Amino acid sequence: MGLRKGDTVLVLSGKNKGKKAKIIAVSQKSGKITVEGVNVVKKHQRPTRNFQGGIIEKPLPIFASKVMLVCPRCGEPTRIGTKVSGDKRVRVCGQCEEIMDKA
Repeated sequence: MGLRKGDTVLVLSGKNKGKKAKIIAVSQKSGKITVEGVNVVKKHQRPTRNFQGGIIEKPLPIFASKVMLVCPRCGEPTRIGTKVSGDKRVRVCGQCEEIMDKA
């Protein structure tokens, strides 16, 4: 999975189809990502010493195959390629061949 925290993605399927948002968290083990404002559920939280309680909205993870990375340069949803630059492997846009990783 070539997605990282902070990347902008386009949701391909589900009730939030077509929405562009940022990745909050990535779970490599389960192949899921948490996207800001996507797959949001309401949770009824009991009051504790630290928290007042009430209904809170919380984003749940979605499968990484349901999103596509948006290239920061061309702004289009694209597949991710890899190239070796020096001794490091970097992510590259599939359409404009621009390096996506920050040095």
